[in-house]
Amino acid sequence: MTQTPSVKTQSLQVGGMDCGSCAKTIEASLQQLRGITESSVSFATGRVKVSYDPEQVSEAEIIKRITVLGYTVEVAAAKKLQVKIAGMDCGSCAKTIEVGLQQMTGVSEASVSFATGRSHVHYDPQQVSETNIYDRIKALGYTVEQSPEAHEHHHHHTHSCSHDHDHHHDHDHEHEHEHAHPVNKPTQNPAPTNWKFWLTNRQGQSVILAGVGLVLGLLTQYLALPIWIARAFYGIGIVIAGYPIARAGLFELRLRRADMNLLMTISVIGAVILGDWFEAALVIFLFSLGTTLQVFTFGRTRNAIRALMDLTPPTATVKRGNSEITVPVESIRVGETLTIRPGQRVALDGVVISGTSSIDQSPITGESVPEDKGIGDTVYAGTLNQTGFLEVQVTHTISDTTVAKIINLVEQAQESRAPSQQWVDKFAEVYTPIVIISAIAIAVIPPIVFAQSFNIWFYRALVMLVIACPCSLVISTPVSIVSAIGAATNQGVLFKGGKALETAGHLTSLAFDKTGTITQGLPVVQKVYSLEGTSSSLVFQIAASLEQQSEHPLAKAIVAFAKENAIDLQTPEKFTALPGKGIEAQFGESVYLVGNRRLFADKDVSLSQEAESVLIEIENLGQTPVLVGTQTKFLGAVALADGLRLEATEAVRLLKLLGLKRLVMLTGDRATVAKQIAQQVNIKEYQAELLPEDKLDAIQQLRRDGVVGMVGDGINDAPALAAADISFAVGGIDIALETADVVLVGSDLRRLAYAINLSRRTVSVIQQNIIFSLVTKGLFLLLGTFGFVGLAVAVLADTGSSLLVTANGMRLFRNRS
Repeated sequence: MTQTPSVKTQSLQVGGMDCGSCAKTIEASLQQLRGITESSVSFATGRVKVSYDPEQVSEAEIIKRITVLGYTVEVAAAKKLQVKIAGMDCGSCAKTIEVGLQQMTGVSEASVSFATGRSHVHYDPQQVSETNIYDRIKALGYTVEQSPEAHEHHHHHTHSCSHDHDHHHDHDHEHEHEHAHPVNKPTQNPAPTNWKFWLTNRQGQSVILAGVGLVLGLLTQYLALPIWIARAFYGIGIVIAGYPIARAGLFELRLRRADMNLLMTISVIGAVILGDWFEAALVIFLFSLGTTLQVFTFGRTRNAIRALMDLTPPTATVKRGNSEITVPVESIRVGETLTIRPGQRVALDGVVISGTSSIDQSPITGESVPEDKGIGDTVYAGTLNQTGFLEVQVTHTISDTTVAKIINLVEQAQESRAPSQQWVDKFAEVYTPIVIISAIAIAVIPPIVFAQSFNIWFYRALVMLVIACPCSLVISTPVSIVSAIGAATNQGVLFKGGKALETAGHLTSLAFDKTGTITQGLPVVQKVYSLEGTSSSLVFQIAASLEQQSEHPLAKAIVAFAKENAIDLQTPEKFTALPGKGIEAQFGESVYLVGNRRLFADKDVSLSQEAESVLIEIENLGQTPVLVGTQTKFLGAVALADGLRLEATEAVRLLKLLGLKRLVMLTGDRATVAKQIAQQVNIKEYQAELLPEDKLDAIQQLRRDGVVGMVGDGINDAPALAAADISFAVGGIDIALETADVVLVGSDLRRLAYAINLSRRTVSVIQQNIIFSLVTKGLFLLLGTFGFVGLAVAVLADTGSSLLVTANGMRLFRNRS
């Protein structure tokens, strides 16, 4: 499709899609509308991109078509804002902010991820402004880290669609802009990873001050000074550390929800009423210490993603006219030429147009061995040029580079809720009100019914409230998932979210596509056959010398094999290419023919019995023969077949070590080829001569036995990849990012075993965390209710279990098996 001035491109956000096939339905339905030249729907992002002729079809008709199908469309008037929020210390804080924002008039959608510390807000600028949104977040007791790009890019939404295609390109990727230029971001709250965090951050400072108040209070009590002095010190500690907690807790109350902040506030006020000031100060100190420690440890995991964002340099050197100038990366357009010196990072995706070098691609592919690059090879933004000087023609702008897409994907993945997290969230919603009612009952019933001491039972009710908070339970899943996704990203494996991660952990069988997955998808010389009286080396030398000037894939494979084996080639004379048949040329004394059976039939070269048997043997192996002969005689043949990926056999061995029940190869190729490849890589089960719909059936059959994964190269396998419980893509990054649940960026099949093993470990860590949280809760609830543990121990039990759960989840990030 050519982009003519009359074609408009519009990007819409669609709600209500709950599976990949919904996206397909919308896509097909839009394509039937007159005047629509192209429509693509991404289920992952919920975006619909439509190119249409405004003279034939209006934007209103397009929106109507989507709404008739039962989906909602966010009209372009709504603006999107992405806000970085600091100060969240557990999953329920995120929930508080989410509910707080959703209740604002004019906010159509708000999602807050504790995992990434980001909030995505969709709002109507006529009803609510960005400043109102920031104010609401601050009122809840959190701080906003603004990203300057957030504003300028979000104004795109209010434009009517212009005809400028570039503009829409930006518009389409605007959600990536925020991560695309990390350089401009204010870094007032860097990720808390070193000790200075305690002195520079508000949370850290309040913990220290509360601690000082506690110690001074204890000291004055020990020295037997008047009690009011000690209480003043305790009071300072309580107010400093308790104010943000109380503010957040009261807001929760207004939203008719209860979280740890509210429970803590009630407990501390209760302890003060009972006259136990030391207990109140100790409780608030322990609680704020625990939550701050959690923020501190979690910050380290988030840094894995931040490291990715910092890969692309802020400026790059571009050839403009006769000079080289250094300009900001954002201003570089597709088609310009970058110059990259040794030791510099590549700033944008592009193709090498001059020079050779080796490039460290580990940030993108996880591959530790540098890759040699020459003219015509693709280089990716964020990779490191090591040895040579390169000139690169830019193919993608900053928001569209592979690294920008990966960052965007990883952020979406971290924010997507895994099945066990959804279960925990539902559990917490029911559990918290039950606890509050039980606490009231404990405080009221024994004193009234059994004439017990009110103070004792009121105190026990406070203890119960503190212990019962489901904080560790709520964070048990997200901390594990974020750690695992961070670790996998470093290894060149992209999971598209918690669901993919959990599903891969339950995998029982794995189906492989053959072409382009187990094999390279390119022909490779397998064997050279010659008839009596001719050496196979001569047959090959004739074939390779004649094929030097041909562009045919088989010819290229033969010449490449000759170069690898350092075979001397000569230049033939009187060279004639016969399209669809082969080549005729003079070489030395004689005229030779190299090509297929038709060439030999046309030239009336008869094939002897022996020649026929050689060709039949080659064809039975599922290989393609290139015949070599003179004008009168058949000399031999070069057999070619799709070459195996070098690591395929090792990858299959590693998968078998993991104990996967079934490995199956599915292919549209002939049975003889399938059998041979399956034997080479040691896969027992295979199905051949399958059409795409047959692959689909095969996957559905396998699903009856358990959880099925499908490994493909993302192009011809789309239906089968979609039908599997989880899909892994190798090869072409662009297509893979769209279609698969897990992408092996470096195309290394051995990473499959790593991905599955990591997923299994993640699932077991999540289960450990959930069981541990529930068991400790149950145990301490019993002890607290019957007065065996006090308020301080209750707080220690709660924050301690949260920290243990966090530390357990973080193990996934550190262990790089």
